[in-house]
Amino acid sequence: MNLIKSTGTFSFFTIISRVLGYLRDFFIAIFLGTGFLADIFFVAFRIPNTFRRLLSEGTFNAAFVPSYASELVKGKKQSNKFANQVLNILLISLLFIVLIVQLFMPTFVSLIAPGFSDDKEKIDFAINLTRITFPFLMFISLASFFSAILNSHNKFAAAAAAPIILNIILIIILFYSKIIGDNLVYFLSYGVTLSGLIQLIFLYFFVKRFFTINLNFTLIIQNKTKTFFKKLLPSIFSSGVTQINILVGTIIASFQASAVSYLYYADRIYQINLAIAGIAIGIVILPQLSKYIQQNRQQKIIMIQNKALELSLFLSLPASIALLIGSEEVVSALFGYGQFGQTSVYNSAQALYYFSLGLPAFAMIKVFSSFFFANHDTKTPFYISLVSVLINILISIYYFKSIGFIIIPIATTISSWFNLIILFLFLKKRNLFSFNDIFILRFFKIIFSAILMGIFFNYLINFFGDKLAFDQQFKSFYLILSVILGLGFYLIISFCIKAFQLDDIKLKY
Repeated sequence: MNLIKSTGTFSFFTIISRVLGYLRDFFIAIFLGTGFLADIFFVAFRIPNTFRRLLSEGTFNAAFVPSYASELVKGKKQSNKFANQVLNILLISLLFIVLIVQLFMPTFVSLIAPGFSDDKEKIDFAINLTRITFPFLMFISLASFFSAILNSHNKFAAAAAAPIILNIILIIILFYSKIIGDNLVYFLSYGVTLSGLIQLIFLYFFVKRFFTINLNFTLIIQNKTKTFFKKLLPSIFSSGVTQINILVGTIIASFQASAVSYLYYADRIYQINLAIAGIAIGIVILPQLSKYIQQNRQQKIIMIQNKALELSLFLSLPASIALLIGSEEVVSALFGYGQFGQTSVYNSAQALYYFSLGLPAFAMIKVFSSFFFANHDTKTPFYISLVSVLINILISIYYFKSIGFIIIPIATTISSWFNLIILFLFLKKRNLFSFNDIFILRFFKIIFSAILMGIFFNYLINFFGDKLAFDQQFKSFYLILSVILGLGFYLIISFCIKAFQLDDIKLKY
Protein backbone atom coordinates (compact mmCIF):
# COMPACT_ATOMS: atom_id res chain seq x y z
CA MET A 1 0.00 0.00 0.00
CA ASN A 2 1.08 3.54 -0.76
CA LEU A 3 -0.18 5.76 2.06
CA ILE A 4 -0.09 9.04 0.18
CA LYS A 5 -1.67 7.66 -3.01
CA SER A 6 -4.41 5.87 -1.06
CA THR A 7 -5.03 8.98 1.02
CA GLY A 8 -5.03 11.00 -2.18
CA THR A 9 -7.70 8.75 -3.74
CA PHE A 10 -9.89 9.00 -0.66
CA SER A 11 -9.25 12.74 -0.38
CA PHE A 12 -10.06 13.41 -4.05
CA PHE A 13 -13.63 12.17 -3.72
CA THR A 14 -13.91 13.66 -0.25
CA ILE A 15 -12.93 17.09 -1.59
CA ILE A 16 -15.54 16.80 -4.36
CA SER A 17 -18.12 15.88 -1.73
CA ARG A 18 -17.11 18.80 0.51
CA VAL A 19 -17.12 21.29 -2.37
CA LEU A 20 -20.61 20.14 -3.32
CA GLY A 21 -21.49 20.30 0.38
CA TYR A 22 -20.34 23.91 0.38
CA LEU A 23 -22.54 24.67 -2.66
CA ARG A 24 -25.44 23.06 -0.82
CA ASP A 25 -24.84 25.20 2.27
CA PHE A 26 -24.24 28.26 0.08
CA PHE A 27 -27.76 28.00 -1.30
CA ILE A 28 -29.18 27.20 2.14
CA ALA A 29 -27.48 30.35 3.47
CA ILE A 30 -29.02 32.42 0.66
CA PHE A 31 -32.56 31.04 1.03
CA LEU A 32 -32.71 30.37 4.79
CA GLY A 33 -29.90 32.48 6.31
CA THR A 34 -29.58 31.98 10.08
CA GLY A 35 -33.20 32.51 11.05
CA PHE A 36 -36.16 30.47 12.28
CA LEU A 37 -36.37 27.90 9.44
CA ALA A 38 -32.58 27.50 9.26
CA ASP A 39 -32.31 26.61 12.95
CA ILE A 40 -35.12 24.05 12.64
CA PHE A 41 -33.73 22.38 9.53
CA PHE A 42 -30.20 22.23 10.94
CA VAL A 43 -31.46 20.48 14.07
CA ALA A 44 -33.44 17.99 11.96
CA PHE A 45 -30.44 17.52 9.68
CA ARG A 46 -27.83 17.52 12.45
CA ILE A 47 -29.23 14.44 14.17
CA PRO A 48 -28.97 11.96 11.25
CA ASN A 49 -25.90 13.72 9.83
CA THR A 50 -24.09 13.35 13.16
CA PHE A 51 -24.78 9.63 13.03
CA ARG A 52 -23.55 9.63 9.41
CA ARG A 53 -20.28 11.19 10.52
CA LEU A 54 -20.03 8.91 13.53
CA LEU A 55 -20.51 5.77 11.46
CA SER A 56 -19.22 6.59 7.98
CA GLU A 57 -16.21 8.73 8.78
CA GLY A 58 -14.06 5.98 10.16
CA THR A 59 -15.89 5.05 13.34
CA PHE A 60 -17.66 1.86 12.25
CA ASN A 61 -14.54 1.21 10.24
CA ALA A 62 -12.41 1.40 13.40
CA ALA A 63 -14.17 -1.52 15.09
CA PHE A 64 -14.98 -3.59 12.01
CA VAL A 65 -11.76 -3.58 9.97
CA PRO A 66 -9.40 -5.20 12.53
CA SER A 67 -11.99 -7.93 13.29
CA TYR A 68 -12.87 -8.52 9.63
CA ALA A 69 -9.16 -8.55 8.66
CA SER A 70 -8.54 -11.32 11.21
CA GLU A 71 -11.28 -13.42 9.57
CA LEU A 72 -10.13 -12.55 6.07
CA VAL A 73 -6.80 -14.23 6.78
CA LYS A 74 -8.73 -17.49 7.37
CA GLY A 75 -10.48 -17.26 3.99
CA LYS A 76 -13.46 -15.67 2.22
CA LYS A 77 -15.96 -18.15 3.70
CA GLN A 78 -15.03 -17.21 7.29
CA SER A 79 -14.96 -13.47 6.63
CA ASN A 80 -18.31 -13.68 4.83
CA LYS A 81 -19.88 -15.57 7.73
CA PHE A 82 -18.62 -12.99 10.25
CA ALA A 83 -19.76 -10.03 8.11
CA ASN A 84 -23.26 -11.51 7.67
CA GLN A 85 -23.68 -11.99 11.41
CA VAL A 86 -22.73 -8.35 11.92
CA LEU A 87 -25.11 -7.26 9.15
CA ASN A 88 -28.08 -9.19 10.56
CA ILE A 89 -27.65 -7.81 14.07
CA LEU A 90 -27.05 -4.32 12.71
CA LEU A 91 -30.20 -4.39 10.58
CA ILE A 92 -32.42 -5.63 13.44
CA SER A 93 -30.96 -3.03 15.83
CA LEU A 94 -31.41 -0.18 13.35
CA LEU A 95 -35.03 -1.09 12.60
CA PHE A 96 -35.73 -1.14 16.34
CA ILE A 97 -33.99 2.21 16.96
CA VAL A 98 -35.77 3.96 14.09
CA LEU A 99 -39.16 2.61 15.21
CA ILE A 100 -38.67 3.61 18.88
CA VAL A 101 -37.41 7.11 18.04
CA GLN A 102 -40.30 7.69 15.61
CA LEU A 103 -42.76 6.71 18.34
CA PHE A 104 -41.14 9.02 20.89
CA MET A 105 -39.99 11.78 18.54
CA PRO A 106 -41.37 14.71 20.62
CA THR A 107 -39.31 13.60 23.61
CA PHE A 108 -36.29 12.91 21.43
CA VAL A 109 -36.31 16.36 19.79
CA SER A 110 -36.83 18.04 23.16
CA LEU A 111 -33.65 16.33 24.38
CA ILE A 112 -31.67 17.30 21.27
CA ALA A 113 -32.94 20.89 21.10
CA PRO A 114 -34.27 21.74 24.58
CA GLY A 115 -34.12 25.46 23.76
CA PHE A 116 -36.96 24.98 21.25
CA SER A 117 -39.40 23.72 23.90
CA ASP A 118 -40.63 27.19 24.85
CA ASP A 119 -41.74 27.88 21.26
CA LYS A 120 -44.56 25.48 20.27
CA GLU A 121 -44.39 26.31 16.57
CA LYS A 122 -40.64 25.79 16.50
CA ILE A 123 -40.67 22.48 18.40
CA ASP A 124 -43.58 21.07 16.34
CA PHE A 125 -41.82 22.03 13.12
CA ALA A 126 -38.60 20.40 14.31
CA ILE A 127 -40.46 17.19 15.27
CA ASN A 128 -42.08 16.91 11.83
CA LEU A 129 -38.82 17.45 9.96
CA THR A 130 -36.85 15.05 12.17
CA ARG A 131 -39.47 12.33 11.57
CA ILE A 132 -38.73 12.70 7.88
CA THR A 133 -34.93 12.75 8.14
CA PHE A 134 -34.42 10.09 10.81
CA PRO A 135 -34.71 6.98 8.54
CA PHE A 136 -31.52 8.29 6.93
CA LEU A 137 -29.79 6.87 10.01
CA MET A 138 -30.66 3.29 9.04
CA PHE A 139 -29.68 3.64 5.39
CA ILE A 140 -26.39 5.39 6.08
CA SER A 141 -25.44 2.94 8.84
CA LEU A 142 -25.85 0.02 6.44
CA ALA A 143 -23.94 1.99 3.81
CA SER A 144 -21.14 2.43 6.36
CA PHE A 145 -21.07 -1.34 6.82
CA PHE A 146 -20.55 -1.78 3.07
CA SER A 147 -17.87 0.95 3.12
CA ALA A 148 -15.98 -0.84 5.91
CA ILE A 149 -15.85 -4.03 3.85
CA LEU A 150 -14.51 -2.12 0.85
CA ASN A 151 -11.93 -0.33 3.01
CA SER A 152 -10.81 -3.69 4.44
CA HIS A 153 -9.93 -4.71 0.88
CA ASN A 154 -8.06 -1.38 0.37
CA LYS A 155 -10.82 -0.12 -1.94
CA PHE A 156 -11.42 3.47 -0.82
CA ALA A 157 -12.84 5.29 -3.84
CA ALA A 158 -16.50 4.17 -3.78
CA ALA A 159 -16.85 4.68 -0.01
CA ALA A 160 -15.40 8.19 -0.30
CA ALA A 161 -17.58 9.03 -3.31
CA ALA A 162 -20.91 7.89 -1.81
CA PRO A 163 -21.57 11.09 0.27
CA ILE A 164 -21.54 13.08 -2.98
CA ILE A 165 -25.04 11.72 -3.61
CA LEU A 166 -26.50 13.59 -0.60
CA ASN A 167 -25.12 16.91 -1.77
CA ILE A 168 -26.25 16.46 -5.38
CA ILE A 169 -29.83 15.68 -4.32
CA LEU A 170 -30.04 18.64 -1.91
CA ILE A 171 -28.51 21.02 -4.48
CA ILE A 172 -31.12 19.94 -7.06
CA ILE A 173 -33.89 20.61 -4.52
CA LEU A 174 -32.43 24.02 -3.66
CA PHE A 175 -32.05 24.82 -7.37
CA TYR A 176 -35.82 24.46 -7.71
CA SER A 177 -36.50 26.37 -4.47
CA LYS A 178 -38.65 29.00 -6.19
CA ILE A 179 -40.97 26.32 -7.52
CA ILE A 180 -41.06 24.49 -4.17
CA GLY A 181 -41.65 27.75 -2.25
CA ASP A 182 -42.65 27.50 1.41
CA ASN A 183 -42.23 23.71 1.40
CA LEU A 184 -38.46 23.97 0.82
CA VAL A 185 -37.44 22.64 4.26
CA TYR A 186 -39.80 19.65 3.82
CA PHE A 187 -38.34 18.78 0.43
CA LEU A 188 -34.83 19.13 1.83
CA SER A 189 -35.73 16.74 4.65
CA TYR A 190 -37.16 14.16 2.23
CA GLY A 191 -34.02 14.62 0.12
CA VAL A 192 -31.82 13.68 3.09
CA THR A 193 -33.59 10.33 3.57
CA LEU A 194 -33.72 9.58 -0.15
CA SER A 195 -29.99 10.19 -0.48
CA GLY A 196 -29.28 7.64 2.26
CA LEU A 197 -31.21 4.96 0.36
CA ILE A 198 -29.43 5.74 -2.92
CA GLN A 199 -26.01 5.66 -1.22
CA LEU A 200 -26.81 2.21 0.15
CA ILE A 201 -27.78 0.92 -3.31
CA PHE A 202 -24.72 2.57 -4.88
CA LEU A 203 -22.27 0.90 -2.47
CA TYR A 204 -23.96 -2.51 -2.83
CA PHE A 205 -22.92 -2.67 -6.48
CA PHE A 206 -19.26 -2.35 -5.43
CA VAL A 207 -19.31 -4.51 -2.31
CA LYS A 208 -21.00 -7.59 -3.87
CA ARG A 209 -17.66 -8.51 -5.45
CA PHE A 210 -16.24 -9.13 -1.97
CA PHE A 211 -19.32 -9.98 0.10
CA THR A 212 -22.44 -12.12 -0.39
CA ILE A 213 -25.46 -11.05 1.67
CA ASN A 214 -27.26 -13.74 3.67
CA LEU A 215 -30.14 -12.36 5.75
CA ASN A 216 -31.23 -15.10 8.15
CA PHE A 217 -31.89 -13.01 11.29
CA THR A 218 -30.52 -15.81 13.46
CA LEU A 219 -30.18 -15.30 17.18
CA ILE A 220 -27.14 -17.61 17.31
CA ILE A 221 -24.17 -15.28 17.62
CA GLN A 222 -20.53 -16.35 17.55
CA ASN A 223 -18.16 -15.10 20.24
CA LYS A 224 -16.13 -13.07 17.74
CA THR A 225 -19.29 -11.24 16.65
CA LYS A 226 -20.16 -10.50 20.28
CA THR A 227 -16.63 -9.20 20.75
CA PHE A 228 -17.04 -6.91 17.73
CA PHE A 229 -20.24 -5.31 19.05
CA LYS A 230 -18.64 -4.86 22.45
CA LYS A 231 -15.91 -2.86 20.68
CA LEU A 232 -18.32 -0.97 18.43
CA LEU A 233 -19.93 1.37 20.97
CA PRO A 234 -16.61 2.50 22.50
CA SER A 235 -15.15 3.03 19.01
CA ILE A 236 -18.18 5.10 17.92
CA PHE A 237 -17.77 7.33 20.94
CA SER A 238 -13.98 7.68 20.83
CA SER A 239 -13.44 7.98 17.09
CA GLY A 240 -16.39 10.34 16.75
CA VAL A 241 -15.62 12.48 19.79
CA THR A 242 -15.36 15.68 17.70
CA GLN A 243 -18.83 15.04 16.23
CA ILE A 244 -20.23 14.24 19.67
CA ASN A 245 -18.82 17.51 20.97
CA ILE A 246 -20.50 19.33 18.08
CA LEU A 247 -23.82 17.60 18.85
CA VAL A 248 -23.46 18.63 22.49
CA GLY A 249 -22.79 22.15 21.25
CA THR A 250 -25.97 22.08 19.15
CA ILE A 251 -28.04 21.05 22.18
CA ILE A 252 -26.67 23.90 24.30
CA ALA A 253 -26.78 26.42 21.43
CA SER A 254 -30.51 25.79 20.90
CA PHE A 255 -31.13 28.13 23.86
CA GLN A 256 -29.81 31.10 21.86
CA ALA A 257 -31.51 32.36 18.70
CA SER A 258 -29.56 31.60 15.48
CA ALA A 259 -26.65 30.06 17.44
CA VAL A 260 -27.27 26.61 15.94
CA SER A 261 -26.88 28.11 12.48
CA TYR A 262 -23.69 30.03 13.36
CA LEU A 263 -22.06 26.84 14.63
CA TYR A 264 -23.27 24.85 11.64
CA TYR A 265 -21.69 27.16 9.05
CA ALA A 266 -18.41 27.37 11.00
CA ASP A 267 -18.35 23.59 11.33
CA ARG A 268 -18.85 23.16 7.60
CA ILE A 269 -15.71 25.15 6.78
CA TYR A 270 -13.12 23.45 8.99
CA GLN A 271 -14.61 20.00 8.28
CA ILE A 272 -13.22 20.22 4.74
CA ASN A 273 -9.66 20.01 6.05
CA LEU A 274 -10.50 17.57 8.84
CA ALA A 275 -11.89 15.13 6.30
CA ILE A 276 -8.48 14.92 4.65
CA ALA A 277 -6.03 15.53 7.50
CA GLY A 278 -7.72 13.23 10.00
CA ILE A 279 -10.54 11.07 8.69
CA ALA A 280 -8.98 10.03 5.38
CA ILE A 281 -5.62 9.16 6.93
CA GLY A 282 -7.21 7.27 9.84
CA ILE A 283 -9.35 5.18 7.48
CA VAL A 284 -6.55 4.46 5.00
CA ILE A 285 -3.91 3.32 7.52
CA LEU A 286 -6.16 1.07 9.61
CA PRO A 287 -6.31 -2.05 7.35
CA GLN A 288 -2.55 -2.12 6.71
CA LEU A 289 -1.63 -1.22 10.28
CA SER A 290 -3.88 -4.01 11.61
CA LYS A 291 -2.17 -6.46 9.25
CA TYR A 292 1.34 -5.45 10.34
CA ILE A 293 0.41 -5.68 14.02
CA GLN A 294 -0.91 -9.22 13.46
CA GLN A 295 2.40 -10.07 11.75
CA ASN A 296 4.42 -8.27 14.47
CA ARG A 297 6.38 -6.27 11.86
CA GLN A 298 7.61 -3.53 14.18
CA GLN A 299 9.63 -1.58 11.62
CA LYS A 300 6.64 -1.32 9.29
CA ILE A 301 4.36 -0.35 12.19
CA ILE A 302 6.64 2.51 13.29
CA MET A 303 7.07 3.69 9.71
CA ILE A 304 3.36 3.88 8.89
CA GLN A 305 2.47 5.47 12.24
CA ASN A 306 5.05 8.23 11.89
CA LYS A 307 4.19 8.92 8.27
CA ALA A 308 0.47 9.10 9.11
CA LEU A 309 1.11 11.58 11.92
CA GLU A 310 3.49 13.59 9.74
CA LEU A 311 0.95 13.79 6.91
CA SER A 312 -1.83 14.80 9.32
CA LEU A 313 0.24 17.69 10.67
CA PHE A 314 1.39 18.67 7.18
CA LEU A 315 -2.24 19.10 6.12
CA SER A 316 -3.92 20.42 9.29
CA LEU A 317 -1.41 22.92 10.66
CA PRO A 318 -1.34 25.37 7.69
CA ALA A 319 -5.14 25.13 7.42
CA SER A 320 -5.48 26.01 11.10
CA ILE A 321 -3.19 29.05 10.74
CA ALA A 322 -4.95 30.26 7.58
CA LEU A 323 -8.42 30.02 9.17
CA LEU A 324 -7.21 31.86 12.27
CA ILE A 325 -5.90 34.70 10.12
CA GLY A 326 -8.81 34.99 7.70
CA SER A 327 -11.83 33.53 9.53
CA GLU A 328 -14.12 36.51 8.82
CA GLU A 329 -12.99 36.87 5.21
CA VAL A 330 -13.50 33.13 4.63
CA VAL A 331 -17.03 33.07 6.07
CA SER A 332 -17.98 36.26 4.21
CA ALA A 333 -16.68 35.00 0.86
CA LEU A 334 -18.27 31.56 1.22
CA PHE A 335 -21.66 32.39 2.76
CA GLY A 336 -22.09 36.19 2.95
CA TYR A 337 -24.97 36.53 0.45
CA GLY A 338 -28.78 36.87 0.45
CA GLN A 339 -30.25 36.28 3.91
CA PHE A 340 -26.78 35.70 5.39
CA GLY A 341 -26.00 39.24 6.60
CA GLN A 342 -23.00 40.87 8.28
CA THR A 343 -24.11 39.82 11.77
CA SER A 344 -24.29 36.20 10.63
CA VAL A 345 -20.84 36.51 9.05
CA TYR A 346 -19.30 37.98 12.19
CA ASN A 347 -20.80 35.42 14.58
CA SER A 348 -20.02 32.43 12.35
CA ALA A 349 -16.45 33.74 11.90
CA GLN A 350 -16.02 33.97 15.69
CA ALA A 351 -17.04 30.32 16.00
CA LEU A 352 -14.72 29.34 13.13
CA TYR A 353 -11.77 31.14 14.77
CA TYR A 354 -12.00 29.07 17.94
CA PHE A 355 -12.72 25.82 16.08
CA SER A 356 -9.57 26.50 14.03
CA LEU A 357 -7.44 26.51 17.17
CA GLY A 358 -8.43 22.90 17.68
CA LEU A 359 -8.15 21.71 14.07
CA PRO A 360 -4.74 19.96 14.42
CA ALA A 361 -6.05 18.22 17.55
CA PHE A 362 -9.26 17.12 15.78
CA ALA A 363 -7.16 15.59 12.98
CA MET A 364 -4.54 13.89 15.15
CA ILE A 365 -7.19 12.36 17.43
CA LYS A 366 -8.39 10.40 14.38
CA VAL A 367 -4.83 9.19 13.72
CA PHE A 368 -3.96 8.33 17.33
CA SER A 369 -7.30 6.53 17.80
CA SER A 370 -6.48 4.35 14.78
CA PHE A 371 -3.29 3.22 16.53
CA PHE A 372 -5.41 1.88 19.41
CA PHE A 373 -8.06 0.36 17.12
CA ALA A 374 -5.44 -1.51 15.09
CA ASN A 375 -4.39 -3.12 18.39
CA HIS A 376 -8.02 -4.16 19.06
CA ASP A 377 -8.24 -1.61 21.89
CA THR A 378 -11.38 0.53 21.75
CA LYS A 379 -11.83 0.93 25.51
CA THR A 380 -8.86 3.23 26.21
CA PRO A 381 -9.79 5.91 23.65
CA PHE A 382 -13.42 5.51 24.78
CA TYR A 383 -12.66 6.38 28.41
CA ILE A 384 -10.41 9.26 27.37
CA SER A 385 -13.08 10.60 25.01
CA LEU A 386 -15.73 10.29 27.72
CA VAL A 387 -13.70 12.51 30.04
CA SER A 388 -13.10 14.90 27.14
CA VAL A 389 -16.82 15.23 26.40
CA LEU A 390 -17.59 15.79 30.10
CA ILE A 391 -15.00 18.60 30.17
CA ASN A 392 -16.64 20.11 27.10
CA ILE A 393 -20.11 19.95 28.65
CA LEU A 394 -19.01 21.43 31.98
CA ILE A 395 -17.16 24.36 30.38
CA SER A 396 -20.00 25.04 27.90
CA ILE A 397 -22.79 24.99 30.51
CA TYR A 398 -20.83 27.00 33.10
CA TYR A 399 -19.95 29.86 30.75
CA PHE A 400 -22.91 29.81 28.32
CA LYS A 401 -25.03 32.34 30.19
CA SER A 402 -22.20 34.87 30.46
CA ILE A 403 -20.45 34.36 27.11
CA GLY A 404 -23.14 32.85 24.87
CA PHE A 405 -22.69 30.41 22.00
CA ILE A 406 -19.01 31.29 21.46
CA ILE A 407 -18.07 29.18 24.50
CA ILE A 408 -19.06 26.06 22.54
CA PRO A 409 -16.17 26.12 20.00
CA ILE A 410 -13.82 27.22 22.81
CA ALA A 411 -14.86 24.28 24.98
CA THR A 412 -14.66 21.88 22.02
CA THR A 413 -11.09 22.99 21.29
CA ILE A 414 -9.94 22.79 24.93
CA SER A 415 -11.43 19.31 25.43
CA SER A 416 -9.98 18.07 22.11
CA TRP A 417 -6.42 19.13 22.98
CA PHE A 418 -6.88 17.40 26.33
CA ASN A 419 -8.08 14.28 24.50
CA LEU A 420 -5.07 14.30 22.16
CA ILE A 421 -2.49 14.72 24.93
CA ILE A 422 -3.93 11.89 27.03
CA LEU A 423 -4.16 9.59 23.98
CA PHE A 424 -0.48 10.27 23.26
CA LEU A 425 0.56 9.58 26.87
CA PHE A 426 -1.27 6.25 26.90
CA LEU A 427 0.25 5.24 23.56
CA LYS A 428 3.73 5.94 24.88
CA LYS A 429 3.06 4.23 28.23
CA ARG A 430 1.92 1.03 26.49
CA ASN A 431 4.69 1.13 23.88
CA LEU A 432 2.17 1.31 21.06
CA PHE A 433 3.90 4.23 19.38
CA SER A 434 7.38 5.70 19.12
CA PHE A 435 8.84 8.55 17.10
CA ASN A 436 11.49 7.90 14.49
CA ASP A 437 14.31 10.33 13.66
CA ILE A 438 12.73 11.37 10.37
CA PHE A 439 9.50 12.54 12.05
CA ILE A 440 11.26 14.72 14.65
CA LEU A 441 13.14 16.59 11.92
CA ARG A 442 10.10 16.85 9.65
CA PHE A 443 7.95 18.11 12.54
CA PHE A 444 10.03 21.28 13.00
CA LYS A 445 10.24 21.78 9.23
CA ILE A 446 6.44 21.56 8.92
CA ILE A 447 5.98 24.14 11.71
CA PHE A 448 8.49 26.48 10.03
CA SER A 449 6.78 26.11 6.62
CA ALA A 450 3.33 26.69 8.15
CA ILE A 451 4.46 29.85 9.98
CA LEU A 452 5.97 31.30 6.79
CA MET A 453 2.77 30.44 4.93
CA GLY A 454 0.77 32.22 7.64
CA ILE A 455 2.84 35.40 7.25
CA PHE A 456 2.37 35.30 3.48
CA PHE A 457 -1.38 34.55 3.75
CA ASN A 458 -1.84 37.44 6.18
CA TYR A 459 -0.13 39.71 3.62
CA LEU A 460 -2.54 38.47 0.91
CA ILE A 461 -5.61 39.05 3.10
CA ASN A 462 -4.46 42.61 3.78
CA PHE A 463 -3.45 43.20 0.15
CA PHE A 464 -6.89 42.13 -1.12
CA GLY A 465 -8.66 43.70 1.87
CA ASP A 466 -10.97 45.96 -0.17
CA LYS A 467 -11.79 43.16 -2.60
CA LEU A 468 -12.72 40.81 0.27
CA ALA A 469 -15.11 43.27 1.94
CA PHE A 470 -18.64 42.02 2.72
CA ASP A 471 -20.35 44.06 0.01
CA GLN A 472 -17.94 43.12 -2.80
CA GLN A 473 -19.39 41.07 -5.64
CA PHE A 474 -16.26 39.04 -6.51
CA LYS A 475 -14.94 38.41 -2.98
CA SER A 476 -15.07 34.62 -3.51
CA PHE A 477 -12.66 34.93 -6.44
CA TYR A 478 -10.12 36.83 -4.36
CA LEU A 479 -10.43 34.36 -1.49
CA ILE A 480 -9.80 31.43 -3.85
CA LEU A 481 -6.84 33.32 -5.34
CA SER A 482 -5.42 33.96 -1.86
CA VAL A 483 -5.83 30.29 -0.90
CA ILE A 484 -4.17 29.05 -4.11
CA LEU A 485 -1.24 31.46 -3.71
CA GLY A 486 -0.87 30.61 -0.02
CA LEU A 487 -1.01 26.87 -0.72
CA GLY A 488 1.50 27.20 -3.55
CA PHE A 489 3.85 29.16 -1.30
CA TYR A 490 3.52 26.51 1.43
CA LEU A 491 4.29 23.65 -0.93
CA ILE A 492 7.32 25.43 -2.43
CA ILE A 493 8.76 26.18 1.02
CA SER A 494 8.05 22.61 2.17
CA PHE A 495 9.83 21.10 -0.81
CA CYS A 496 12.75 23.52 -0.55
CA ILE A 497 13.47 22.68 3.11
CA LYS A 498 12.45 19.01 2.61
CA ALA A 499 9.48 19.11 4.97
CA PHE A 500 7.89 16.99 2.25
CA GLN A 501 9.59 15.12 -0.59
CA LEU A 502 8.48 13.65 -3.90
CA ASP A 503 9.93 10.28 -2.84
CA ASP A 504 7.22 10.12 -0.17
CA ILE A 505 4.63 9.74 -2.93
CA LYS A 506 6.36 6.61 -4.26
CA LEU A 507 7.06 5.05 -0.86
CA LYS A 508 5.28 1.74 -0.11
CA TYR A 509 4.13 0.82 3.39
